[in-house]
Parts: sequence; structure tokens; C-alpha cells
Amino acid sequence: MKHKIWIVARREYLSRVQKKSFILVTLLTPLGILLFSILLGVIMSAGSKADQKIVIKDDTGIIRPIAEEDADFPYDFSEKSFDVLKEDYGSLGYDLFVYVPALKDTAAMRIEAAYYGREKPSLVLLEGIESRLSDQIELYRMRRSNVDKKLLDSFRARISLENGAMDPDDPSGTAAAGKLNIIIGTALGGIMGFMMYMVIFIYGSMVMRSVMEEKLSRIVEVMVSSVRPIHLMMGKLIGVGGVGLTQLAIWGFLLGIIMVIAPALLPGADPSELSEMGSMAQMDQATFDGFSGKQVIAALLNVKWWLIIPVFILFFLGGYFIYSSMFAAIGSAINEDMGEGQQLMLPIVFVVLVAFYMLFPVLSNPNGTIAVFASLFPLFSPIIMPARLAFDPPMWQLALSIILMLATVWFFIWLTSRIYRVGILMYGKKVTIKEMFKWLRYSS
Repeated sequence: MKHKIWIVARREYLSRVQKKSFILVTLLTPLGILLFSILLGVIMSAGSKADQKIVIKDDTGIIRPIAEEDADFPYDFSEKSFDVLKEDYGSLGYDLFVYVPALKDTAAMRIEAAYYGREKPSLVLLEGIESRLSDQIELYRMRRSNVDKKLLDSFRARISLENGAMDPDDPSGTAAAGKLNIIIGTALGGIMGFMMYMVIFIYGSMVMRSVMEEKLSRIVEVMVSSVRPIHLMMGKLIGVGGVGLTQLAIWGFLLGIIMVIAPALLPGADPSELSEMGSMAQMDQATFDGFSGKQVIAALLNVKWWLIIPVFILFFLGGYFIYSSMFAAIGSAINEDMGEGQQLMLPIVFVVLVAFYMLFPVLSNPNGTIAVFASLFPLFSPIIMPARLAFDPPMWQLALSIILMLATVWFFIWLTSRIYRVGILMYGKKVTIKEMFKWLRYSS
């Protein structure tokens, strides 16, 4: 029995990893992720810049004198009349005309201004203009009140919370609840949760397509003559799962290399400067959100990788087997009409999407009731528990989650194999979820 399962698994694995498409996708995906990240950064940076020209008519006599002292003030002022600017601001080369009327009370808390534009401006742009103009009026009022701005700024204070259990002589993150560790844990949890979400759909769909192709080509009729359907399904799941692990391992290796060499590939990068930047002394001086480069490196090394990596792989395999077995059952039930598959996939897609959207409250409160429930519920835990790993959940929760997940893997493989053995030989009949449940009662 085991021999036949491994024969099928080996065939599924080698038939995929030896394809040129697999090699190209595996090698190019990390590069695509890098290019996408750069492109996204460029788009976000460009989109955040105010590329619209704005002219202001200041009848208060307050804003313009103060703004002219600020070399970074982005808007223009005009002495033309209100009526002229209202009608001709477009022909003067402006996208928006802002009018600030004279103030009846210079101490007023709310100042009504108006804007005129042929197109609706974005909310971000309007709030930016409001903030800029408000700053000028506040500065005017401080000067009139003889309050020194530096003195006012000196009254302000910033509270920085850190874990009291941390060693003050080693703020790099010896305690799991340090702020830097929480930042890293949140980022790491989000990445692992998202990876699990993608893995379920990518490799689950791969299993479903493989089952459909063998059924529609009638190859499966020859295969089940020498291999039991459950062994055929198990071999297929193991083979495609091996492909997934291989791909993830290669991606992890390549992304690590890209992160190391990417700075040297940037336009205008000076290798000597990069070498200096890479030195420990330079990293110690660098700051990231108030933390030194040395602290960031120490906190990354302090993450329990020895636990996170093997447990992540275990949940990867558990989630893969749970959902891929369901995809295999659906693939066995589909005939020529691909629309059937979309309808049958809806319950699976719904459950996975719910688990994915639970990531956000879980990362906000990794030890809350929702987080604990979702990380123990077997259909959610493959996505949620990896996201909690960096927050050091209690070991009893981790152990219970693994036990429940493994029990669910066994149950779903048993359940879906009963559908699979009937579905792969069922032709010419439109299958519903109700019909698939009937197949469960058929004797072997």
C-alpha cells in the first residue's frame, strides 16, 4: 500500500518540478516580488505627492506673511480679485482656487474658507490644505501672544512604553513583549498568515486541476485498476505538497540572497559606501523608528526561529492536507462544465476568506478571545496560529492546536476519499453538494 502511494507521489512531484514552467515561476517569483515592492513604493510615493497647483486668495492678511517665511510651503498666493481668480484660475495654470475671507474675529476657533475647482479634489488634498493654513494661523496667534515657539515645543513630551521585565542593559529584545519584538512579531505574523492563505489556494487548486485532468482524459480509469482510489488521492496530495515545500524552500533562499545583494544593484550605489553601511559600527548608528540597527538585528536573532520554522511547516502541511483533500474531492466531482467547480468551491473559499480577514483583529490582539478561538479551530488554525507564533502563545494552546489540526487532517482525508472514489468514475451527471454527501454512504 505504502509503496503504491509513494509511486504516485513521486510521479506527481517529478512531473511538476521538472517542467520548465515550474522552474521559471520558482526562480522569477522572488524577483517579481522585489519589483512589485519597488513599484508599489514608487506608486505610493508618487501618489502621496501633491502634483496639483493651488492658488490662495488670502483676505485675512495673516496667512501669506507667515507662509512666505516657509520655503517648503507648497501653494501660491495671488493679489488678483476674488471674481477674477474664481473665473480664470484655470487659465492661470491652477487646478484649485482657495479663498480665505477676512476674519471678523482673529481669535475664532473655526474659520470658514472655500475652494473652487472644476474637478472634485481628494480628501487627502483638502485635509492637507486645511492643515497647512491652520499651522500658519496658529503660528500668527503664538507670535501675537508673545509665546515663543521653541518654548511651546519644549512643553511637549513623548511617552515611550517598554516592557518592564526587560534588562535595561540589553534593550535589544530579551523579553518577548518588548516594543521592537512586537513590531517584528506583527510583521512576521502578517507575512506568515498571508503566505498560508496563498498556499491553500495555489496548491489546493493545483491538486484539483490534476484530478480533473486525469478524470476527463480517462487516465484515472486505468490507474484505479491497480491502485485504490484513496492511495491514488494520498499519493497526489503528498506529491503536490512536496512541490509546495520545494518551492517555498527555494523562494526563502532566493529572497534571502536578494535582500543581501539588492542594495548593491540600486542605481548610483557606491560599493564602498555600501560596504561601510554594512559594517556593524554603521548598523549600530543607524536608526529604525527610534531603534538602532544593532537592536533590530538582535531582536531578529532573538525571535524563536527554532520553533517558528518547524511549526510553520507543520501548519503548512496540515492546512494543505485539509483544504487540498477538499479540492481533490471537488475535482473528482466536476465534469466538462467548469461552472460546477466554482459553485462547489464557494464553501471552501468562504471559510478561507473568513480566516484571512480574522488576521487583522488577531494581529491587533494576539492573545484575545478571537485569536485563541481561531488558532484552535482546525479550519482557521493553519492561517491564524502561524500568525501568532511570533507573539509566543502559551505552549498548551500550540500543542492543542496541533493535535486538533492533525485529527482534522485524518478526518477530512477519510471523508473526502469516500467522495473521491465515487466522483472520479462518475460521468455525465451534474453534481451538487447534496449529491456528494450521498456518496459518503456508499459502501466500499
